[in-house]
Amino acid sequence: MALNGWANRIVPQQGGNCAAGVDPRGPNRKLARMKRNPPGGGARRRRPGRVHVAALVGGLAGCLVLAAATASAQTAVTASTPTGAPARPPQPDLARVARNIITAAKYATLVTLDETKGPRTRMVQPQPPDSVFTVWFATNPRTRKVQDIARDGRVVMHYFDPAREGYVSLIGRARVVRDLPTKLAHWNPAWDAFYKSRDTSVVLIEVRADRLEIVSDKDGVTGDQATWRPPVLTLRRRR
Repeated sequence: MALNGWANRIVPQQGGNCAAGVDPRGPNRKLARMKRNPPGGGARRRRPGRVHVAALVGGLAGCLVLAAATASAQTAVTASTPTGAPARPPQPDLARVARNIITAAKYATLVTLDETKGPRTRMVQPQPPDSVFTVWFATNPRTRKVQDIARDGRVVMHYFDPAREGYVSLIGRARVVRDLPTKLAHWNPAWDAFYKSRDTSVVLIEVRADRLEIVSDKDGVTGDQATWRPPVLTLRRRR
């Protein structure tokens, strides 16, 4: 019959006979054995077409179940591990890297804005930053940086550590502190060698960081490959 010829052309695509009992050599082989040795001796024979269809349906059902299970497993694997996407290395702790660079640098370049809004730079020796990267340092009240900060508090403090091949640019706002109790609270005894009186011969500068720009090759903190823009650690929003 026509169904027999069509069925014999079906070949399981995966797993051999799909574990469903289909003889890979074709259903007609089983049918020929039944013709030679009918079950029950002289009992009524089953119609060959029905036997053939039953075997075919059972085999196809097994193939469909196996294919569905395989597709589901492949989808789960693809969702959990995208093809060709390597695992991302852990991101460096920017705050920790910044503190290490600042500690190693010891000195910083302070950039202020002069009366023409142009940059003016000098080296300072600040205190280590606190938990939110607020920095303090002492200076002569007659210096230009005091005048610059009084006029425009926007500043940058730039730290460089050659051993790490890294730097930190601390961008924020500065203010001049003249009251004695605040100066004493943040005083560094090493400054006594430069200032005769903690009251009148010195002022403190407080710099509150808005954000940090950080680069450190040895710590895996690098700029954008196309623009070289450094990673940024935002600390507080300007109001």
